[in-house]
Amino acid sequence: MSTHRRRVAPHFLSIFIISNIATGFPAFADAQSVRRGKAFAQANCSQCHSIDRATRSPRTAAPPFRTLHKRYPVETLEDALGEGLSTGHPRMPEFRLDPGQVGDFISFLKSLE
Repeated sequence: MSTHRRRVAPHFLSIFIISNIATGFPAFADAQSVRRGKAFAQANCSQCHSIDRATRSPRTAAPPFRTLHKRYPVETLEDALGEGLSTGHPRMPEFRLDPGQVGDFISFLKSLE
């Protein structure tokens, strides 16, 4: 290997490693967001709704979360979740999530599509 190639090769290797690490962070962040959204759903929604890809909802009238995207784009829930989601029936409590929670919950719902 020439002297020039020996000097340049480590630089390319460094750039390759850094770019792979940098592009890996969004996937890691997304996985963390989905986990947090699922934890919220488990704590607040799973008593009535199915929050996975297979089981029935404990309450038959409560739609499984895996089907919500078939009714409407789940992103449309962002404003309602941030301002206070209320459905008009007494069994479902009103939820008001902070912006981070909204993003996590939407990420979780999208993971079920």
